[in-house]
Amino acid sequence: MERKSRQWACAASCVGLMAFGGLASAQEASPPASPAEAGHGSSADAGHGDPSSSASIRQRLQQQDAEIDAMRHQIDAQMAQLKLMRQQLAQQAADYASLRHAVGVRELDQQRGGNLQTTGVNSPTQAMPVASAVQTVTAAHPQEVGQAPPKDTRPPEVAPITNQPGVLTPRHSFVLEPSYQFGYSAANQVDLVGYTIIPAILIGLIDIRTVRTTSHTVTLTGRYGLTNRLELEVRVPYVWEGSNIVSREVFTGTATNNVLSSSGSGLGDIEATARYQFNDGGADKPYYIGWLRFKSRTGQDPFDVRTDCQTRCIENVTGTGLPLELPTGSGFYSLQPGLTWLLPSDPVVIFGNLSYMYNFERHNVSENLVVGKQFIGNVKVGNVADASIGVGFAMNDKVSLSLGYDQSFIGVTREAGSKVPGSTKIWLGSLLVGGSYRINPKRTLNFTLGVGVTRDTPDVLMTLRMPMAF
Repeated sequence: MERKSRQWACAASCVGLMAFGGLASAQEASPPASPAEAGHGSSADAGHGDPSSSASIRQRLQQQDAEIDAMRHQIDAQMAQLKLMRQQLAQQAADYASLRHAVGVRELDQQRGGNLQTTGVNSPTQAMPVASAVQTVTAAHPQEVGQAPPKDTRPPEVAPITNQPGVLTPRHSFVLEPSYQFGYSAANQVDLVGYTIIPAILIGLIDIRTVRTTSHTVTLTGRYGLTNRLELEVRVPYVWEGSNIVSREVFTGTATNNVLSSSGSGLGDIEATARYQFNDGGADKPYYIGWLRFKSRTGQDPFDVRTDCQTRCIENVTGTGLPLELPTGSGFYSLQPGLTWLLPSDPVVIFGNLSYMYNFERHNVSENLVVGKQFIGNVKVGNVADASIGVGFAMNDKVSLSLGYDQSFIGVTREAGSKVPGSTKIWLGSLLVGGSYRINPKRTLNFTLGVGVTRDTPDVLMTLRMPMAF
């Protein structure tokens, strides 16, 4: 019984606990007042409040509306800017893709990454080729980017130190070049007329002369380019030349110097030259220019000027005497082929000339004396072989300098097939220094100085040129 009463007491206490828990849950789950009712109460309370609070609320609402509108405008502007940036990005992406295609980046990527891009990620990747293979493929299939500028096939410009320019005139262009040349030479000449008994003892006459010659030449040269490789040139010189001969005759009863002055001026020998560029050179690759020059005898030749033996002779044993006036031409037609070469080797240009001048023989020549004509016959002056070499370098984009050496060989002169007495082979050597200053793209001032290093070469030969392009 006691056990049963305990079980009933436990059951009653459990039922009481469950009833108390259910009442608490019902109170927590009861719904709160609806928002409409709460709002109605608040509106009623506000309706009975201060009217100034409604005005402040409206003002705040208006300010918020204005701020919202401003933010909307700002968002619209940012959206428009974002759209523009997207368009620019798309354009840059297109340009980048075209550049990659132009330079062959895709081909290079395929060479570097094998067949990964062409067969997919699930395919096995080929091994990357070595650098030598990539270089071989690139060299075998060069890619050009854009349009290359036209190749300049003209030789580089250097300061000219000879009469043969290295740069040809462009096609359908004309260059007019006035020039002035000054030359001076002085030489001593000793004539011995007699016979010797023993060495160092002369029986006869001794004639000692000092010859000083000055020349001024003004030349007008015109060059026209038929093509970029072929040009024609014509040179028209005007020459003035003066000579002073100072001498004293020994054993003739005189103790004073005799001076004989003579001069001559007029048109010189007109020349015509054609030049052709054979190849397109480049860095460490020479340019070759062939040329052919023809020289006329439009100037007064030595056989036309008068000579006087009575004024200056040693008992008429030295020939026909000295000329009373000087010639302005050589008196012979000449044809001169030549070759000019230029080798650019940064920072200098090495250049040179090779030529051979053939002088045509004159027939039935007579010498003009004071007393009348004297028949000589056929006259053939010696031919001239010439070689020169130099180096030119640019100081800046306007100034360039050149240094060189010129060597000429002149053969003997013959009359009627026999060598003229006293005529010998002559070697002429000159050191050349030249400078060039570009005034503007169409005007250049050139200066050349030649100094004789052999006895028969003029002591000084100075030339000023100003080529003007049209």
